[in-house]
Amino acid sequence: MKLDVVTLGGDTAGSVELTEAVFGLEPRRDLLHRYVTWQLAKSRAGTHKIKTRSEVSYSTRKIVRQKGSGGARHGDRKVSQFRGGAKAHGPVLRSHAHDLPKRLRRLALRHALSAKAGAQELSVLDAAALAEAKTKVLKGALDRLGWTSVLIVDGSETDRNFALAARNLPQVDVLPVAGLNVYDILRSSRLVLTKSALAEIEARFAEGSA
Repeated sequence: MKLDVVTLGGDTAGSVELTEAVFGLEPRRDLLHRYVTWQLAKSRAGTHKIKTRSEVSYSTRKIVRQKGSGGARHGDRKVSQFRGGAKAHGPVLRSHAHDLPKRLRRLALRHALSAKAGAQELSVLDAAALAEAKTKVLKGALDRLGWTSVLIVDGSETDRNFALAARNLPQVDVLPVAGLNVYDILRSSRLVLTKSALAEIEARFAEGSA
């Protein structure tokens, strides 16, 4: 597959040939679903918690006699039946993360890249760099290119001015190639790779290295 390389000014700066082993796969929804589930579960804080009976501040004195009251037989007011009591089987501090083999993570990322390429939602940018960190300048350039909800992936390091200019734009994310992930790829309407990012991705996911 061949794609034109564009500049921020909207001009064409040559073309590139995409590697079929990375961008020419038939996307598998099951792989993408497993990766996104793993990624979102890993990012959950797991800080939701309720008080157990041992943590509720109440007297442990028996509130009524065991028999003869005409009501239920209770020990103290820490149980969930009473206002202010503990909740039975409530959430506790824990990690929601689970394992996903590295081989599947790499394969899912290639399928996400292939999904964008197959849907014609992939663009190659000559360079993601600005002379000054001006959000207005970057917004004008993206509007001319027709990019609204966009993930821009640069090489090993992102241009500081470009990243600062994009920070105030909604639905515009800028990542180094090391931060590339399936969730961010799929939730953006367009994936934009710089030439340096494309070279690093193809070298990393070359056929036979999965």
